[in-house]
Amino acid sequence: MGREEGDDRSEAQVAAALGIGRYRKHILYCTGGTCVPEAEGSSGWNHLKSRLRQLGEQGRLDPLDVFRTKVGCLRVCRGGPILVVYPEGVWYRGATPEIIDRILEEHVLGGKVVESHAFAHNPLTCEVEPGA
Repeated sequence: MGREEGDDRSEAQVAAALGIGRYRKHILYCTGGTCVPEAEGSSGWNHLKSRLRQLGEQGRLDPLDVFRTKVGCLRVCRGGPILVVYPEGVWYRGATPEIIDRILEEHVLGGKVVESHAFAHNPLTCEVEPGA
């Protein structure tokens, strides 16, 4: 839902349509770089999108509660695919579809870090005022 030719909406309008400012968690997923073959990264990304959609359809997750972003590289370049969940700032290695399911069930829905795949913690602790 980015800016396409003929789309005259402002950034604020696009952000509002995406639910930015409302979501509780932000998931970053690495689909490339040197730590994971591109096909594996793309497969994991597609699985993440599909699983989030399913959880929404099942009524287990409000679709606007979790924002997802595909990134080409998170600069760790080991143990990929890498997935990060904010605001907790938990960095996960080996985020294959099976591990993505565990992260979504245990961490995103259940509030418990999947320690067997977590390798770093960098929580966001500052509050930003809207319009600041």
